[in-house]
Amino acid sequence: MSFSRRRFLLGAGGVLAAPLFPGLLRAAPAMPMADKRMAPQLAQPNQPLVNPATLARFVDALPLPPVARPIGQREHPAHPGRRLPLYRMEMRAFQARLHRDLPPTTLWGYQGSSPGPTLEARRDEPFLVEWANALPTHHLLPIDHSIHGAEKGRPDVRTVAHVHGARVGPNDDGWPEDAFAPGHSLLYRYPNAQEAATLWYHDHAMGITRLNIYAGLYGAYLLRDPEEQALALPSGDYELPLMLCDRLIARDGQLYYPVSDDPAAPWVSEAYGNATLCNGKLYPYLEAEPRRYRLRLINAANARHYELSLSSRRPFMQIGSDQGLLGTPLERMRVELYPAERADVVVDFSGLDGKTVELRQPSEPLLQFRVRSRDNKHAASVAVPAALRAVPRMDAATAVRERILTVGEMDDANGNAMMMTLGGHHWSDPITEDPVQDSVEIWSLVNLTGDAHPIHLHLVRFQILERRPYDLFAWNERKELKYTGPGQPPPPHEAGWKDTVRADADMVTRIIVRFEGEPGKYVWHCHLLEHEDNEMMRPFKLLPKA
Repeated sequence: MSFSRRRFLLGAGGVLAAPLFPGLLRAAPAMPMADKRMAPQLAQPNQPLVNPATLARFVDALPLPPVARPIGQREHPAHPGRRLPLYRMEMRAFQARLHRDLPPTTLWGYQGSSPGPTLEARRDEPFLVEWANALPTHHLLPIDHSIHGAEKGRPDVRTVAHVHGARVGPNDDGWPEDAFAPGHSLLYRYPNAQEAATLWYHDHAMGITRLNIYAGLYGAYLLRDPEEQALALPSGDYELPLMLCDRLIARDGQLYYPVSDDPAAPWVSEAYGNATLCNGKLYPYLEAEPRRYRLRLINAANARHYELSLSSRRPFMQIGSDQGLLGTPLERMRVELYPAERADVVVDFSGLDGKTVELRQPSEPLLQFRVRSRDNKHAASVAVPAALRAVPRMDAATAVRERILTVGEMDDANGNAMMMTLGGHHWSDPITEDPVQDSVEIWSLVNLTGDAHPIHLHLVRFQILERRPYDLFAWNERKELKYTGPGQPPPPHEAGWKDTVRADADMVTRIIVRFEGEPGKYVWHCHLLEHEDNEMMRPFKLLPKA
Protein backbone atom coordinates (compact mmCIF):
# COMPACT_ATOMS: atom_id res chain seq x y z
CA MET A 1 0.00 0.00 0.00
CA SER A 2 1.28 3.48 -0.76
CA PHE A 3 1.57 5.77 2.25
CA SER A 4 -1.70 7.64 2.64
CA ARG A 5 -1.68 11.34 1.85
CA ARG A 6 -4.05 11.85 4.75
CA ARG A 7 -2.36 9.95 7.55
CA PHE A 8 -1.15 12.00 10.45
CA LEU A 9 2.01 11.43 12.45
CA LEU A 10 1.89 10.13 15.98
CA GLY A 11 4.32 11.84 18.31
CA ALA A 12 5.57 10.68 21.67
CA GLY A 13 2.61 11.29 23.90
CA GLY A 14 0.42 12.98 21.33
CA VAL A 15 -0.42 13.77 17.72
CA LEU A 16 1.56 16.01 15.41
CA ALA A 17 -0.89 17.98 13.31
CA ALA A 18 -0.49 17.68 9.56
CA PRO A 19 -2.63 18.77 6.62
CA LEU A 20 -5.44 16.30 6.11
CA PHE A 21 -5.65 16.77 2.36
CA PRO A 22 -2.42 18.31 1.04
CA GLY A 23 -1.77 18.68 -2.63
CA LEU A 24 -3.92 18.06 -5.65
CA LEU A 25 -6.40 15.21 -5.26
CA ARG A 26 -7.21 12.73 -7.94
CA ALA A 27 -10.95 12.50 -8.26
CA ALA A 28 -13.71 10.79 -10.16
CA PRO A 29 -14.39 13.34 -12.91
CA ALA A 30 -18.06 12.37 -13.14
CA MET A 31 -18.73 14.62 -10.12
CA PRO A 32 -18.62 18.44 -10.12
CA MET A 33 -15.35 19.80 -8.81
CA ALA A 34 -14.69 23.03 -6.99
CA ASP A 35 -11.53 25.08 -7.25
CA LYS A 36 -8.70 23.29 -5.50
CA ARG A 37 -7.79 24.70 -2.10
CA MET A 38 -6.27 23.51 1.15
CA ALA A 39 -8.95 21.62 3.06
CA PRO A 40 -9.24 21.77 6.87
CA GLN A 41 -6.21 20.83 8.93
CA LEU A 42 -6.15 18.22 11.67
CA ALA A 43 -6.80 19.97 14.97
CA GLN A 44 -4.31 19.68 17.80
CA PRO A 45 -5.78 17.55 20.60
CA ASN A 46 -7.47 19.67 23.24
CA GLN A 47 -6.05 17.50 26.01
CA PRO A 48 -2.80 15.61 26.64
CA LEU A 49 -2.71 12.09 25.22
CA VAL A 50 -1.15 8.92 26.53
CA ASN A 51 2.20 7.89 25.08
CA PRO A 52 1.89 4.08 25.00
CA ALA A 53 5.68 3.72 25.05
CA THR A 54 5.64 4.92 28.67
CA LEU A 55 3.32 2.12 29.82
CA ALA A 56 4.54 -1.14 31.35
CA ARG A 57 4.05 -4.03 28.98
CA PHE A 58 2.41 -7.37 29.66
CA VAL A 59 0.94 -6.58 33.06
CA ASP A 60 -2.70 -7.30 32.17
CA ALA A 61 -4.15 -10.68 31.25
CA LEU A 62 -5.69 -10.96 27.79
CA PRO A 63 -9.48 -10.59 28.09
CA LEU A 64 -11.38 -13.44 26.51
CA PRO A 65 -14.96 -12.40 25.64
CA PRO A 66 -17.57 -14.78 27.05
CA VAL A 67 -19.59 -16.93 24.67
CA ALA A 68 -23.12 -15.56 24.36
CA ARG A 69 -25.90 -17.76 25.74
CA PRO A 70 -29.54 -17.72 24.60
CA ILE A 71 -32.06 -16.22 27.02
CA GLY A 72 -34.92 -18.38 25.74
CA GLN A 73 -36.75 -19.34 22.56
CA ARG A 74 -39.14 -17.56 20.25
CA GLU A 75 -41.13 -18.32 17.12
CA HIS A 76 -40.42 -16.51 13.86
CA PRO A 77 -42.61 -16.26 10.72
CA ALA A 78 -39.79 -17.67 8.58
CA HIS A 79 -39.88 -20.93 10.59
CA PRO A 80 -43.55 -21.73 11.31
CA GLY A 81 -44.12 -24.18 14.13
CA ARG A 82 -40.53 -23.98 15.31
CA ARG A 83 -39.06 -22.14 18.28
CA LEU A 84 -35.61 -20.66 17.68
CA PRO A 85 -32.93 -19.82 20.24
CA LEU A 86 -33.15 -16.15 21.23
CA TYR A 87 -30.16 -14.04 22.21
CA ARG A 88 -30.32 -10.51 23.60
CA MET A 89 -27.42 -8.14 22.94
CA GLU A 90 -27.86 -4.92 24.86
CA MET A 91 -25.69 -1.96 23.91
CA ARG A 92 -24.75 0.10 26.93
CA ALA A 93 -22.07 2.39 28.35
CA PHE A 94 -19.59 1.01 30.86
CA GLN A 95 -16.11 1.67 32.20
CA ALA A 96 -13.05 -0.51 31.78
CA ARG A 97 -9.33 -0.19 32.33
CA LEU A 98 -7.50 -0.44 29.02
CA HIS A 99 -4.26 -0.83 30.98
CA ARG A 100 -3.39 -1.35 34.65
CA ASP A 101 -1.82 2.10 34.89
CA LEU A 102 -4.58 4.08 33.18
CA PRO A 103 -7.74 5.49 34.73
CA PRO A 104 -10.98 3.75 33.71
CA THR A 105 -12.19 4.50 30.17
CA THR A 106 -15.82 5.03 29.26
CA LEU A 107 -16.72 2.68 26.42
CA TRP A 108 -19.81 1.46 24.64
CA GLY A 109 -20.24 -2.26 24.24
CA TYR A 110 -22.60 -5.15 23.73
CA GLN A 111 -23.63 -6.61 27.11
CA GLY A 112 -21.31 -4.08 28.73
CA SER A 113 -18.07 -5.31 27.21
CA SER A 114 -15.86 -4.50 24.25
CA PRO A 115 -15.38 -6.73 22.38
CA GLY A 116 -18.87 -7.98 23.06
CA PRO A 117 -19.71 -11.63 23.78
CA THR A 118 -18.75 -14.08 21.05
CA LEU A 119 -21.76 -15.39 19.14
CA GLU A 120 -21.24 -19.03 18.14
CA ALA A 121 -23.39 -20.45 15.36
CA ARG A 122 -23.69 -23.79 13.60
CA ARG A 123 -24.44 -24.19 9.94
CA ASP A 124 -28.15 -24.40 9.10
CA GLU A 125 -29.15 -23.83 12.73
CA PRO A 126 -30.90 -20.45 12.72
CA PHE A 127 -31.29 -18.22 15.73
CA LEU A 128 -32.67 -14.81 16.67
CA VAL A 129 -30.86 -11.84 18.18
CA GLU A 130 -32.58 -8.90 19.80
CA TRP A 131 -30.25 -5.92 19.43
CA ALA A 132 -31.28 -3.45 22.17
CA ASN A 133 -30.06 0.14 22.46
CA ALA A 134 -29.60 1.08 26.13
CA LEU A 135 -26.96 3.73 25.48
CA PRO A 136 -27.01 7.34 26.74
CA THR A 137 -28.74 9.91 24.54
CA HIS A 138 -25.57 12.03 24.21
CA HIS A 139 -22.77 10.69 22.02
CA LEU A 140 -19.41 9.87 23.49
CA LEU A 141 -17.57 11.30 20.43
CA PRO A 142 -17.90 14.39 18.16
CA ILE A 143 -20.58 14.14 15.46
CA ASP A 144 -20.20 15.91 12.12
CA HIS A 145 -23.73 17.05 11.29
CA SER A 146 -22.69 18.09 7.77
CA ILE A 147 -22.37 14.42 6.75
CA HIS A 148 -25.32 12.81 5.01
CA GLY A 149 -27.27 10.71 7.48
CA ALA A 150 -25.96 12.57 10.53
CA GLU A 151 -27.84 15.85 10.09
CA LYS A 152 -29.06 17.84 13.08
CA GLY A 153 -32.52 16.75 14.10
CA ARG A 154 -31.64 13.06 14.07
CA PRO A 155 -30.94 11.41 17.42
CA ASP A 156 -27.24 11.80 18.21
CA VAL A 157 -27.11 8.21 19.44
CA ARG A 158 -28.37 5.67 16.91
CA THR A 159 -27.29 2.07 16.38
CA VAL A 160 -27.98 -0.84 14.07
CA ALA A 161 -26.02 -4.10 14.12
CA HIS A 162 -24.50 -5.78 11.05
CA VAL A 163 -22.97 -9.25 11.11
CA HIS A 164 -20.08 -8.81 8.72
CA GLY A 165 -19.92 -11.70 6.27
CA ALA A 166 -23.30 -13.22 7.14
CA ARG A 167 -25.75 -14.30 4.44
CA VAL A 168 -28.99 -12.88 5.79
CA GLY A 169 -32.16 -11.34 4.40
CA PRO A 170 -32.34 -7.61 3.65
CA ASN A 171 -34.43 -6.94 6.75
CA ASP A 172 -31.81 -8.51 9.03
CA ASP A 173 -28.60 -7.16 7.55
CA GLY A 174 -28.28 -3.88 9.44
CA TRP A 175 -29.48 -1.43 6.78
CA PRO A 176 -27.70 1.84 7.76
CA GLU A 177 -30.86 3.94 7.70
CA ASP A 178 -32.62 1.51 10.09
CA ALA A 179 -30.57 2.78 13.03
CA PHE A 180 -32.64 3.25 16.19
CA ALA A 181 -32.36 5.46 19.26
CA PRO A 182 -31.90 4.47 22.93
CA GLY A 183 -34.91 2.71 24.38
CA HIS A 184 -35.62 0.76 21.19
CA SER A 185 -34.57 -2.61 19.77
CA LEU A 186 -34.68 -4.71 16.60
CA LEU A 187 -35.09 -8.47 16.28
CA TYR A 188 -32.93 -10.06 13.56
CA ARG A 189 -32.93 -13.61 12.24
CA TYR A 190 -29.67 -15.33 11.28
CA PRO A 191 -30.17 -18.46 9.10
CA ASN A 192 -26.46 -19.44 9.35
CA ALA A 193 -26.87 -21.24 6.01
CA GLN A 194 -23.23 -20.95 4.92
CA GLU A 195 -19.86 -22.58 5.41
CA ALA A 196 -17.89 -22.22 8.63
CA ALA A 197 -16.09 -18.87 8.85
CA THR A 198 -14.76 -16.18 11.15
CA LEU A 199 -17.40 -13.46 11.01
CA TRP A 200 -17.82 -10.45 13.27
CA TYR A 201 -20.56 -8.04 14.25
CA HIS A 202 -20.40 -4.27 14.59
CA ASP A 203 -22.46 -1.13 14.38
CA HIS A 204 -23.53 0.18 10.98
CA ALA A 205 -25.49 3.40 11.68
CA MET A 206 -25.61 5.89 8.80
CA GLY A 207 -23.12 8.73 9.18
CA ILE A 208 -21.73 7.66 12.59
CA THR A 209 -20.47 4.10 12.09
CA ARG A 210 -16.89 5.30 12.61
CA LEU A 211 -17.80 6.80 16.00
CA ASN A 212 -19.88 3.89 17.26
CA ILE A 213 -17.23 1.30 16.46
CA TYR A 214 -14.47 3.54 17.87
CA ALA A 215 -16.55 3.71 21.06
CA GLY A 216 -16.44 -0.11 21.28
CA LEU A 217 -19.45 -1.58 19.45
CA TYR A 218 -17.97 -4.76 17.92
CA GLY A 219 -17.60 -8.47 18.67
CA ALA A 220 -16.80 -11.89 17.14
CA TYR A 221 -19.28 -14.24 15.44
CA LEU A 222 -17.92 -17.75 14.80
CA LEU A 223 -19.82 -19.98 12.40
CA ARG A 224 -19.04 -23.71 12.54
CA ASP A 225 -19.94 -26.74 10.44
CA PRO A 226 -19.32 -30.52 10.59
CA GLU A 227 -16.69 -30.48 7.83
CA GLU A 228 -14.55 -28.03 9.77
CA GLN A 229 -15.06 -29.84 13.08
CA ALA A 230 -13.90 -33.12 11.51
CA LEU A 231 -10.45 -31.56 11.03
CA ALA A 232 -9.82 -31.63 14.81
CA LEU A 233 -8.39 -28.11 14.83
CA PRO A 234 -7.56 -26.54 18.21
CA SER A 235 -10.78 -25.75 20.05
CA GLY A 236 -12.14 -24.79 23.45
CA ASP A 237 -9.48 -23.06 25.56
CA TYR A 238 -7.11 -23.31 22.61
CA GLU A 239 -9.20 -21.31 20.16
CA LEU A 240 -9.01 -17.55 20.70
CA PRO A 241 -10.68 -14.66 18.88
CA LEU A 242 -8.20 -11.75 18.79
CA MET A 243 -9.79 -8.45 17.80
CA LEU A 244 -7.33 -5.65 17.03
CA CYS A 245 -7.99 -1.92 16.81
CA ASP A 246 -6.04 1.28 17.42
CA ARG A 247 -7.11 4.19 19.61
CA LEU A 248 -5.96 7.55 20.93
CA ILE A 249 -6.35 7.77 24.71
CA ALA A 250 -6.29 10.91 26.82
CA ARG A 251 -4.30 10.91 30.03
CA ASP A 252 -7.55 10.95 32.00
CA GLY A 253 -8.25 7.55 30.43
CA GLN A 254 -10.96 8.68 28.00
CA LEU A 255 -11.01 7.95 24.28
CA TYR A 256 -9.90 10.78 22.03
CA TYR A 257 -11.22 10.84 18.48
CA PRO A 258 -9.32 13.16 16.09
CA VAL A 259 -11.17 16.10 14.53
CA SER A 260 -10.47 18.78 11.95
CA ASP A 261 -9.91 22.41 12.91
CA ASP A 262 -13.36 23.34 11.56
CA PRO A 263 -15.86 22.97 14.42
CA ALA A 264 -18.75 22.89 11.93
CA ALA A 265 -17.20 20.00 10.00
CA PRO A 266 -15.02 17.91 12.37
CA TRP A 267 -14.85 14.86 10.08
CA VAL A 268 -11.35 13.59 9.29
CA SER A 269 -10.75 11.28 6.39
CA GLU A 270 -8.91 8.59 8.35
CA ALA A 271 -8.53 8.12 12.10
CA TYR A 272 -5.40 6.44 13.41
CA GLY A 273 -4.36 5.81 16.99
CA ASN A 274 -0.97 5.26 18.59
CA ALA A 275 -2.17 2.48 20.90
CA THR A 276 -3.36 -0.93 19.70
CA LEU A 277 -5.96 -2.74 21.76
CA CYS A 278 -6.02 -6.54 21.66
CA ASN A 279 -9.43 -7.69 22.90
CA GLY A 280 -9.76 -4.31 24.60
CA LYS A 281 -6.38 -4.25 26.41
CA LEU A 282 -3.03 -2.58 25.78
CA TYR A 283 -0.08 -4.99 25.79
CA PRO A 284 -1.85 -7.97 27.40
CA TYR A 285 -0.37 -11.39 28.06
CA LEU A 286 -1.76 -14.94 27.83
CA GLU A 287 -0.61 -17.97 29.78
CA ALA A 288 -0.35 -20.63 27.05
CA GLU A 289 0.31 -24.35 26.96
CA PRO A 290 3.18 -25.74 24.84
CA ARG A 291 0.85 -26.89 22.08
CA ARG A 292 -1.03 -25.59 19.04
CA TYR A 293 -3.52 -22.72 19.33
CA ARG A 294 -6.05 -21.47 16.81
CA LEU A 295 -6.17 -17.67 16.61
CA ARG A 296 -9.07 -15.92 14.89
CA LEU A 297 -7.42 -12.61 13.91
CA ILE A 298 -9.92 -9.81 13.19
CA ASN A 299 -9.00 -6.26 12.18
CA ALA A 300 -11.65 -4.07 13.86
CA ALA A 301 -9.74 -0.81 13.33
CA ASN A 302 -11.27 2.26 11.71
CA ALA A 303 -8.47 2.66 9.16
CA ARG A 304 -5.23 0.99 10.23
CA HIS A 305 -3.92 -2.10 8.51
CA TYR A 306 -1.83 -4.61 10.41
CA GLU A 307 1.30 -6.52 9.38
CA LEU A 308 1.43 -9.16 12.08
CA SER A 309 4.36 -11.39 12.92
CA LEU A 310 5.58 -13.56 15.78
CA SER A 311 8.87 -13.07 17.61
CA SER A 312 11.74 -15.55 17.30
CA ARG A 313 10.69 -16.02 13.68
CA ARG A 314 7.88 -18.35 14.63
CA PRO A 315 5.57 -18.89 11.64
CA PHE A 316 1.82 -18.66 11.39
CA MET A 317 0.02 -21.55 9.74
CA GLN A 318 -2.86 -19.79 8.00
CA ILE A 319 -5.87 -22.04 7.52
CA GLY A 320 -8.61 -19.56 6.62
CA SER A 321 -9.49 -16.05 5.50
CA ASP A 322 -12.67 -13.92 5.53
CA GLN A 323 -15.20 -16.51 4.42
CA GLY A 324 -13.78 -19.71 5.76
CA LEU A 325 -11.11 -22.32 5.30
CA LEU A 326 -8.47 -22.26 2.58
CA GLY A 327 -7.85 -25.33 0.46
CA THR A 328 -4.55 -26.11 2.19
CA PRO A 329 -2.68 -24.56 5.13
CA LEU A 330 -0.08 -21.90 4.34
CA GLU A 331 3.03 -21.23 6.38
CA ARG A 332 3.49 -17.45 6.63
CA MET A 333 5.92 -15.25 8.49
CA ARG A 334 3.67 -12.19 8.20
CA VAL A 335 -0.09 -11.80 8.05
CA GLU A 336 -1.41 -8.54 6.63
CA LEU A 337 -4.95 -7.47 7.47
CA TYR A 338 -6.77 -4.42 6.19
CA PRO A 339 -9.81 -3.14 8.11
CA ALA A 340 -12.52 -5.83 8.41
CA GLU A 341 -10.31 -8.61 7.01
CA ARG A 342 -9.80 -11.79 9.00
CA ALA A 343 -7.16 -14.49 9.12
CA ASP A 344 -7.65 -17.88 10.77
CA VAL A 345 -4.23 -19.12 11.89
CA VAL A 346 -2.68 -21.89 13.95
CA VAL A 347 0.41 -21.16 16.07
CA ASP A 348 2.50 -23.97 17.53
CA PHE A 349 4.07 -23.32 20.95
CA SER A 350 5.37 -26.89 21.25
CA GLY A 351 8.93 -27.04 22.56
CA LEU A 352 8.79 -23.51 23.93
CA ASP A 353 8.21 -24.51 27.56
CA GLY A 354 9.06 -21.60 29.87
CA LYS A 355 9.64 -19.16 27.01
CA THR A 356 7.70 -16.20 25.65
CA VAL A 357 6.46 -15.36 22.14
CA GLU A 358 5.14 -11.96 21.09
CA LEU A 359 2.55 -11.01 18.49
CA ARG A 360 3.96 -7.90 16.83
CA GLN A 361 2.99 -5.02 14.52
CA PRO A 362 5.47 -4.85 12.76
CA SER A 363 8.12 -4.69 15.49
CA GLU A 364 5.92 -3.25 18.26
CA PRO A 365 4.70 -5.97 20.63
CA LEU A 366 0.92 -6.28 20.91
CA LEU A 367 0.44 -9.48 22.91
CA GLN A 368 2.77 -11.78 24.84
CA PHE A 369 2.27 -15.54 25.03
CA ARG A 370 3.85 -17.01 28.18
CA VAL A 371 4.38 -20.69 27.47
CA ARG A 372 4.11 -22.86 30.55
CA SER A 373 6.08 -26.03 31.14
CA ARG A 374 4.16 -29.05 29.97
CA ASP A 375 1.62 -30.44 32.36
CA ASN A 376 1.00 -34.16 31.90
CA LYS A 377 -2.71 -33.42 32.05
CA HIS A 378 -2.46 -31.63 28.70
CA ALA A 379 -1.95 -33.90 25.73
CA ALA A 380 -0.16 -32.60 22.65
CA SER A 381 -2.50 -31.30 19.95
CA VAL A 382 -2.82 -33.02 16.61
CA ALA A 383 -1.13 -31.66 13.51
CA VAL A 384 -2.94 -29.40 11.06
CA PRO A 385 -4.28 -31.54 8.18
CA ALA A 386 -2.57 -31.15 4.81
CA ALA A 387 -5.95 -30.61 3.13
CA LEU A 388 -8.67 -28.43 4.64
CA ARG A 389 -11.64 -27.84 2.33
CA ALA A 390 -12.23 -27.82 -1.40
CA VAL A 391 -12.27 -24.24 -2.71
CA PRO A 392 -13.13 -24.52 -6.42
CA ARG A 393 -12.10 -21.48 -8.42
CA MET A 394 -14.91 -19.62 -10.14
CA ASP A 395 -14.63 -19.43 -13.92
CA ALA A 396 -14.73 -15.88 -15.33
CA ALA A 397 -16.55 -17.27 -18.36
CA THR A 398 -19.62 -17.96 -16.19
CA ALA A 399 -20.13 -14.23 -15.50
CA VAL A 400 -23.17 -12.72 -17.21
CA ARG A 401 -21.98 -9.15 -16.69
CA GLU A 402 -18.88 -7.14 -15.84
CA ARG A 403 -19.34 -3.83 -14.04
CA ILE A 404 -16.66 -1.14 -14.15
CA LEU A 405 -16.87 0.69 -10.80
CA THR A 406 -14.63 3.55 -9.72
CA VAL A 407 -13.20 4.14 -6.26
CA GLY A 408 -12.73 7.90 -6.01
CA GLU A 409 -12.25 10.85 -3.69
CA MET A 410 -13.14 14.50 -4.22
CA ASP A 411 -14.15 17.90 -2.93
CA ASP A 412 -17.84 18.64 -3.04
CA ALA A 413 -19.26 21.24 -5.44
CA ASN A 414 -18.74 24.03 -2.88
CA GLY A 415 -15.16 23.14 -2.08
CA ASN A 416 -16.07 21.79 1.33
CA ALA A 417 -14.46 18.80 3.05
CA MET A 418 -13.48 15.97 0.73
CA MET A 419 -15.97 13.19 0.03
CA MET A 420 -15.36 9.61 -1.05
CA THR A 421 -17.46 7.89 -3.70
CA LEU A 422 -18.04 4.56 -5.39
CA GLY A 423 -18.90 4.67 -9.07
CA GLY A 424 -18.93 8.47 -8.85
CA HIS A 425 -22.25 8.39 -7.00
CA HIS A 426 -23.57 9.52 -3.64
CA TRP A 427 -25.47 7.22 -1.28
CA SER A 428 -28.80 8.85 -2.12
CA ASP A 429 -28.40 8.58 -5.90
CA PRO A 430 -30.54 5.98 -7.70
CA ILE A 431 -29.34 2.40 -7.40
CA THR A 432 -27.03 1.45 -10.28
CA GLU A 433 -25.97 -2.07 -9.25
CA ASP A 434 -28.83 -4.55 -9.65
CA PRO A 435 -27.61 -8.14 -10.06
CA VAL A 436 -30.09 -10.98 -10.51
CA GLN A 437 -30.40 -13.65 -7.84
CA ASP A 438 -27.97 -16.58 -8.37
CA SER A 439 -26.26 -14.84 -11.30
CA VAL A 440 -22.48 -14.43 -11.53
CA GLU A 441 -20.91 -11.01 -12.15
CA ILE A 442 -17.42 -9.57 -12.32
CA TRP A 443 -16.90 -6.27 -10.55
CA SER A 444 -13.81 -4.37 -11.71
CA LEU A 445 -12.87 -1.81 -9.06
CA VAL A 446 -10.92 1.03 -10.71
CA ASN A 447 -9.00 2.81 -7.97
CA LEU A 448 -8.58 6.48 -8.93
CA THR A 449 -6.92 7.38 -5.62
CA GLY A 450 -3.43 7.07 -4.20
CA ASP A 451 -4.52 4.77 -1.39
CA ALA A 452 -5.66 1.20 -0.89
CA HIS A 453 -9.34 0.78 0.03
CA PRO A 454 -10.80 -2.38 1.63
CA ILE A 455 -14.08 -2.87 -0.26
CA HIS A 456 -16.79 -4.97 1.40
CA LEU A 457 -19.90 -6.40 -0.23
CA HIS A 458 -22.74 -7.38 2.08
CA LEU A 459 -24.62 -10.69 1.64
CA VAL A 460 -22.16 -12.42 -0.68
CA ARG A 461 -18.78 -14.08 -0.77
CA PHE A 462 -16.50 -13.72 -3.76
CA GLN A 463 -13.11 -14.59 -5.20
CA ILE A 464 -10.36 -12.29 -6.42
CA LEU A 465 -9.57 -12.76 -10.10
CA GLU A 466 -6.64 -10.38 -10.42
CA ARG A 467 -5.19 -6.94 -9.79
CA ARG A 468 -3.99 -5.16 -12.91
CA PRO A 469 -2.24 -1.81 -13.51
CA TYR A 470 -3.99 0.68 -15.75
CA ASP A 471 -3.46 4.09 -17.36
CA LEU A 472 -5.03 6.73 -15.09
CA PHE A 473 -4.53 9.46 -17.73
CA ALA A 474 -6.49 7.50 -20.33
CA TRP A 475 -9.31 7.02 -17.83
CA ASN A 476 -9.46 10.66 -16.81
CA GLU A 477 -9.30 11.93 -20.37
CA ARG A 478 -11.49 9.44 -22.23
CA LYS A 479 -12.97 7.06 -19.62
CA GLU A 480 -10.90 4.40 -21.39
CA LEU A 481 -9.82 1.46 -19.25
CA LYS A 482 -6.37 0.86 -20.72
CA TYR A 483 -4.28 -1.77 -18.99
CA THR A 484 -0.52 -1.19 -18.77
CA GLY A 485 0.58 -4.60 -17.59
CA PRO A 486 -0.51 -8.19 -17.04
CA GLY A 487 -2.98 -9.18 -14.38
CA GLN A 488 -1.58 -10.28 -11.04
CA PRO A 489 -3.44 -13.30 -9.67
CA PRO A 490 -4.20 -13.34 -5.95
CA PRO A 491 -1.52 -14.84 -3.69
CA PRO A 492 -2.49 -18.15 -2.07
CA HIS A 493 -3.76 -16.55 1.15
CA GLU A 494 -6.22 -14.48 -0.92
CA ALA A 495 -7.29 -17.35 -3.18
CA GLY A 496 -10.08 -18.51 -0.87
CA TRP A 497 -13.51 -17.00 -0.30
CA LYS A 498 -13.51 -13.32 0.60
CA ASP A 499 -16.02 -10.64 1.55
CA THR A 500 -13.57 -7.73 1.81
CA VAL A 501 -10.93 -7.01 -0.82
CA ARG A 502 -8.01 -4.61 -0.84
CA ALA A 503 -8.37 -2.39 -3.90
CA ASP A 504 -4.83 -1.12 -4.45
CA ALA A 505 -3.84 2.30 -5.73
CA ASP A 506 -3.26 2.57 -9.50
CA MET A 507 -4.80 -0.85 -10.03
CA VAL A 508 -8.02 -2.42 -11.23
CA THR A 509 -9.06 -5.09 -8.73
CA ARG A 510 -11.35 -7.64 -10.36
CA ILE A 511 -13.58 -9.91 -8.27
CA ILE A 512 -16.10 -12.54 -9.32
CA VAL A 513 -19.31 -12.87 -7.32
CA ARG A 514 -22.26 -15.24 -7.28
CA PHE A 515 -25.18 -13.26 -5.90
CA GLU A 516 -26.78 -15.94 -3.73
CA GLY A 517 -29.32 -14.89 -1.16
CA GLU A 518 -32.71 -13.33 -0.64
CA PRO A 519 -33.73 -10.54 -3.05
CA GLY A 520 -33.80 -7.02 -1.66
CA LYS A 521 -31.55 -4.05 -0.90
CA TYR A 522 -28.04 -4.42 0.53
CA VAL A 523 -24.94 -2.25 0.57
CA TRP A 524 -21.33 -2.26 -0.55
CA HIS A 525 -18.74 0.14 0.80
CA CYS A 526 -15.18 0.95 1.74
CA HIS A 527 -14.33 -0.36 5.20
CA LEU A 528 -12.14 2.60 6.06
CA LEU A 529 -14.88 3.78 8.38
CA GLU A 530 -14.32 7.49 7.84
CA HIS A 531 -14.74 6.88 4.10
CA GLU A 532 -17.85 4.75 4.59
CA ASP A 533 -19.45 7.49 6.68
CA ASN A 534 -18.81 10.16 4.05
CA GLU A 535 -20.39 8.77 0.87
CA MET A 536 -18.11 5.80 0.11
CA MET A 537 -21.07 3.48 0.49
CA ARG A 538 -23.68 2.53 -2.08
CA PRO A 539 -26.84 0.42 -2.05
CA PHE A 540 -27.25 -2.48 -4.44
CA LYS A 541 -30.46 -4.32 -5.19
CA LEU A 542 -30.62 -8.07 -5.66
CA LEU A 543 -33.38 -8.77 -8.15
CA PRO A 544 -35.37 -12.03 -8.05
CA LYS A 545 -34.54 -14.48 -10.78
CA ALA A 546 -37.22 -15.01 -13.40
